Amino acid sequence: MKLSEADISRIIEMAWEDRTPFDAINSQYNLTHDEVVKVMRNHLKRSSFKLWRERVRGRKTKHTELRSFDVGRHHSYDQNKLK
Repeated sequence: MKLSEADISRIIEMAWEDRTPFDAINSQYNLTHDEVVKVMRNHLKRSSFKLWRERVRGRKTKHTELRSFDVGRHHSYDQNKLK
């Protein structure tokens, strides 16, 4: 699969977000966890990649099978309110 620079940027952004599970990346870009790791390894500096791996390893919000709760999206109290 050929990914555009915009897709790669969005995948990296989603991978760094704590509340975005790898399943969401899979459903949007059809990438497995291992493929996301490869994208991150190829497009981040070595030190940034190591920090990311430490951050997401075992993080319950990144791995839906580890979640024991339903994590919703955060919405501001005034989001989507008519003014």
